[in-house]
Amino acid sequence: MNAFWDWARRRPSVARLGAVLGFFLLWELVARTVADPLFMAAPTQVFAALGPLYGDADVVHAIGTTLWELGLAFALSVAVGLLVGVPIGLHRASNESLFPIVMLLYGIPQITILPLVVLYFGIGPESRIAFGFTHGVFPMIVSIVGGVQNFSPLLATSAKSMGASASQVFRHVVFPQMVPAFFTGMRLGMSAVLLGVLLAELYSSQGGIGHFTTAYTQAFQPANLFALIVTLAVMAIVMNEAVRRAEIRSSRWRE
Repeated sequence: MNAFWDWARRRPSVARLGAVLGFFLLWELVARTVADPLFMAAPTQVFAALGPLYGDADVVHAIGTTLWELGLAFALSVAVGLLVGVPIGLHRASNESLFPIVMLLYGIPQITILPLVVLYFGIGPESRIAFGFTHGVFPMIVSIVGGVQNFSPLLATSAKSMGASASQVFRHVVFPQMVPAFFTGMRLGMSAVLLGVLLAELYSSQGGIGHFTTAYTQAFQPANLFALIVTLAVMAIVMNEAVRRAEIRSSRWRE
């Protein structure tokens, strides 16, 4: 057994591939032998359903709608997170007065305000974008505040003594120190925004992936349902990889 684990540690990519293949094999066996076909589809059935699913113009339009809503909600979360998080992190007075309010709002289960969001924004894309935004903005603010507070005040004092302006101090001293926390917040916020948009689509939408997820569930079409779940998983993986690569490029100065 120890020899096997040593072999796996030396070949992590092979071990990961084996774990993925083992998962799909177990899923295939359970779906074919034990599970009720009304509630679970085998991986081979799911991948076979991808072609006809993507051939449906309504589904393709729904995927595009979800991507647009997700992108806009995420961009708003990042922008507002920076605008709110940086001042709270930099100034002690705003930190002591506003940060507890942010944490209080962050602790509220977001699903409880979904009816209010629908009431104020209607059942159109505005409500899905707003609900995705409320999910993503608070992880961004908390991460940015933590990142800003991690830099050494001596660095800012030294920069000011050499004639640096406030904007130069932020650009060359504060921001580089908060880059890791900023991208951590982007990853957390991205996942939260995706969750918020999908929940809003499940609750009130007549379009988007969430709408078709509900429709396939009610119609007992597990192959199409799991195909949509695979699509969502791929979307999440691609977005996470994009953020990771951006973090690597922006952190080269550390090397």
